[in-house]
Amino acid sequence: MGLSLVQSRALLGLDAAAVTVEVHLANGLPSFTLVGLADVEVKEARERVRSAIQNAGLEFPHNKKITVNLAPADLPKDSGRFDLPIAIGILAASGQVDAGRLAGHEFAGELSLSGELRPIRGALAMSLALHAQHQPTRLVLPPQSAEEAALVPGAHVYRALHLLDVVRHFLPAASDAPPPEPGPGWSIVQAAAPTAVAHYDDLADVKGHSGAKRALEIAAAGGHSLLMTGPPGSGKSMLAHRFAGLLPPMSVDEALQSAAIASLAGRFSLARWALRPTCSPHHSASAVALVGGGSPPRPGEISLAHHGVLFLDELPEFARAALEALREPLETGTITISRAARRCEFPARFQLIAAMNPCPCGYLGATHKPCRCTPDQVARYQGRLSGPLMDRIDLHVDVPAIPAGDLLREASGESTSDIRTRCIAARELALLRQGNCNHALQGKAIDRHLHLDDAAVKFLNIAATRLGWSARGTHRVLKVARTIADLALAESTQVTHLAEAMQYRNMAR
Repeated sequence: MGLSLVQSRALLGLDAAAVTVEVHLANGLPSFTLVGLADVEVKEARERVRSAIQNAGLEFPHNKKITVNLAPADLPKDSGRFDLPIAIGILAASGQVDAGRLAGHEFAGELSLSGELRPIRGALAMSLALHAQHQPTRLVLPPQSAEEAALVPGAHVYRALHLLDVVRHFLPAASDAPPPEPGPGWSIVQAAAPTAVAHYDDLADVKGHSGAKRALEIAAAGGHSLLMTGPPGSGKSMLAHRFAGLLPPMSVDEALQSAAIASLAGRFSLARWALRPTCSPHHSASAVALVGGGSPPRPGEISLAHHGVLFLDELPEFARAALEALREPLETGTITISRAARRCEFPARFQLIAAMNPCPCGYLGATHKPCRCTPDQVARYQGRLSGPLMDRIDLHVDVPAIPAGDLLREASGESTSDIRTRCIAARELALLRQGNCNHALQGKAIDRHLHLDDAAVKFLNIAATRLGWSARGTHRVLKVARTIADLALAESTQVTHLAEAMQYRNMAR
């Protein structure tokens, strides 16, 4: 009877695989069959599509045998993103839409029962996939999703509000209907990113804590991870939530990658475009919530913090399995989620900022309030953090409580913009020298770019032997020292730089 082909895309991790929606109308017992490894949400599209076509005043082929195939058949499909291409395919197969004019277009969108289009997840991933393949394909998407997809340079995106708005633009040539005019129901979305200036909380709001601020500056300049230890209310969370403002502005590629991951999780907002994310999951989060997982695999908090900050408050309170799952992505910058059905890889190049109390009551070593914990309780509490995990954290700094009198008299410190200027200058030195940040130095690159003088080499050998550092711990001290040297605009890494870097390993085990 009638056969039509409509192009769309399914989400496979961060990739958007091409899917062909094949619709066949044939004589026989009336039925509506949907095949092609469709999930429950996709199978429910039959009722949504039927009602949307009828309520839009179009003709649904009730007396036909309708077969819809989502090819390739071995690729899992989920969500309501295939509602629009299925509806367009049925209308094309029944002659209400010109099937030939659908070529060069890709469709995605969820339909309401009245025919209105609703946003979908992963619109930015679809546009990025077309951009990577250099295909001049036009995307037809619902509101909000179209604005996401248009952020990709060179994208051709159309925004449609209703099923009828799409149908009017693909009517058969013999139709008596006049050609539609661009309007609110159908419009071209310009590929222009928002021009809002990135705004972060100012570090000058935090009074005192010059040592902790110095550690934040080093972490931002070299891309290092940081652990802050101090009593409750000392300012650890305030410092952590202002850390993202010290990082360099996001490039277009970084902003697109970050936004694409947020779109997959349904968290994307145009107001957050080009803002480095700060993800702060609760300490009750599971390992799957942190690293990602599920069926189909979804990105976790570490991927949502890609090119941004992952802040873990109350670090020892996290489940042991969740913390140990962070070890690999801290080294590689990616997380691979393997399931029986498929395997997905998500980027996870984040900066870890963690905070913890020194003991269960939180007042070990505090001067304003006595600690009531026994040595065994303190040992068990600190023992929740494994040695391998602590060894992967570059900077360890104490954040003591500031007395109330000093807090009122203390003047505001440096602003975020002043510190960021130094951090960016140090990063540019590292990029010119080795092509990446200091935390990414590996193997021979450490020896080649460190430029240790003779006194620093001798000093390091003595300290590493007496303190019992591992090879990883020693390399991390060297990379931190190189960052401190870059902040000082020094060509070589000297004893003073190395001595300061060693101070930040006093909690490493």
